[in-house]
Amino acid sequence: MIRIKKLDIFITKQFGLLFIGTFFICQFVLMMQFLWRYIDELIGKGLSVDVLAEFFWHMGMMLVPQALPLAILLSSLITFGNLGESSELTAIKAAGISLMQAFRPLVAITVLICAASLYFQNTIGPEANRKLAMMLITMKQTSPELEIPEGVFYDGIPSSNLYVHKKDKETGRLYGIMIYRMTGGYDDQAIILADSGMLQATAEKKHLLLTLWSGEWFENMRARDVGRDAAVPYRREMFVEKKILFDYDGGFNMDNGMSLSNDARGKSFARIRSDMDSITLHYDSIGRNYYMQAATSFYNLCKVTRKDSLKALARASATAYDIDSAYAALTASQKQAVLGNALQRAQINKSELEFKAMVTNEGDKLIRQHKIEWVAKITLALSCLIFFFIGAPLGAIIRKGGLGMPVLISVLVFIVYYILDNSGYRMARGGMWTIWFGKGLAPAVLVPMAVFFTVKATNDSVVFNVDVYTELMRRFLGLRVKRHVARKEVIINEPDYAADLEALRYINEGIEAYSSRHRLKFAPNWIKVFFKYEPDHEMEMVAERLEEVIEDLGNSRDRTIINHLSVYPIISVRAHTRPFESRWKNVVAAVVLPVGVLLYLRMWRFRLRLYRDLRTVKSTNDVIIGRIVEMGRA
Repeated sequence: MIRIKKLDIFITKQFGLLFIGTFFICQFVLMMQFLWRYIDELIGKGLSVDVLAEFFWHMGMMLVPQALPLAILLSSLITFGNLGESSELTAIKAAGISLMQAFRPLVAITVLICAASLYFQNTIGPEANRKLAMMLITMKQTSPELEIPEGVFYDGIPSSNLYVHKKDKETGRLYGIMIYRMTGGYDDQAIILADSGMLQATAEKKHLLLTLWSGEWFENMRARDVGRDAAVPYRREMFVEKKILFDYDGGFNMDNGMSLSNDARGKSFARIRSDMDSITLHYDSIGRNYYMQAATSFYNLCKVTRKDSLKALARASATAYDIDSAYAALTASQKQAVLGNALQRAQINKSELEFKAMVTNEGDKLIRQHKIEWVAKITLALSCLIFFFIGAPLGAIIRKGGLGMPVLISVLVFIVYYILDNSGYRMARGGMWTIWFGKGLAPAVLVPMAVFFTVKATNDSVVFNVDVYTELMRRFLGLRVKRHVARKEVIINEPDYAADLEALRYINEGIEAYSSRHRLKFAPNWIKVFFKYEPDHEMEMVAERLEEVIEDLGNSRDRTIINHLSVYPIISVRAHTRPFESRWKNVVAAVVLPVGVLLYLRMWRFRLRLYRDLRTVKSTNDVIIGRIVEMGRA
């Protein structure tokens, strides 16, 4: 029996309020991004409020499944970020409740949202997509004059520039019309002026009929009708009513709603499956027809059986026929005629094959689009669950609430998802990738991220601690922190100057012996480094003894000693000896030459740095030893 605890109710309330708010924010952002694609179809077209409201409604319904994953990502990030920032998440863990138990109610809610997203994409989304496309088509077909802006020249009609001073948005009538037409070039241009006019689409939606009233027509006569050097005459015509037919096949000219029948985005799962069967059957029949045409043309399969055709081919191959000798016996004119005939037949066959390939490729493209849409509906619904297991653990790790860091991380994650999903979609649509690989690319990348963040958050591992990564990069690049020793205001124990003096002299002797024995200025031996490594603890003992002296002398009241203590470098005691502690890692690094060379050069660099550090230590030791002797503490 499932028990609902107070903690589950508390976390659900926190998440629910944030989810509602972030959903509307994400929905608004997506709608604004989508609106820019159709801003030209809406602005200045005199559309009524109810038409615009219907347009935005269908657009919002279509974008709901896309807003859900982003809203879940952002709301889960903020929810657990707030809980971590206010130390409530720490209290939850202190009470013996694991992070996965805290996730439990939200996981159930996210699964329900996934199911709702899938249902939405199967029922409401396709209908909204279809109605939105029909509205765009209707705006273009029923009122083509809405495309014409006021007060500027419109060049959307080929070979013509149309200027309209004013439009009556209720009647669709145009006033103050000026048209520049260039049918054969600038020398053959015509200028048409009219007081008013009406623009309408023809019944077949392939032409535009412009009716003009009370105007004049100025047109140059064609230059080829007169001499080259003669002046080109022009024609002037005044009219009461004039009709002009534009051959136009774009923008205004869009097919009716039947053109949307092949758009897979406006179909449910059942409709996609049914249409895929119909499309496959249709193009299979076309392919079989093409095959039969080829078989009839080359093998005459319509008249003989396959067995007879094989016998006929065997008989034909048995009869030797030398094409080269037959061609050589022809005259020059006959050879030219034969080559021309062969070239013509080859071009005809090529054109026919290109047409057939275009038809079959169109069928393959339609089938791919339907398969892509089928998979896209599933992956988009599953992305809600994936985004939750990215957002919730990240919120528990970074422990930052509000809209600052969570929004930044959400945007970065969504950009990665969008780039991968869009790239996979384009590659799958073009046939370069398989459908499941293209549409599954984004989930395949984000699922390991979700698992990684969930494991790290459950184990309280450090992921976004800047100091950890800074220290890692510092060690990798060989950078080090400068030593800083400050003079103490209150000193409890005075330093043992005599013991420190002896220790510094001992360190100087050890440095001299080590430098002469290991020859730090020269390159190390490759074989000894990677294959015959021997432990080197001498420098570790020197560095440890030096740190003890520095710590003890840090209690000194003498400013000279304190100032020189900060000159001591922090010695790296292992980086100059071998790349790794493990022997087999060193062997592998030596075999992989690029890696081995880089590690070898890095180690040589550390040897040279150690040589300089030892010289600095020795010179500093001499100064401090002299100061101790001068103070009479020896």
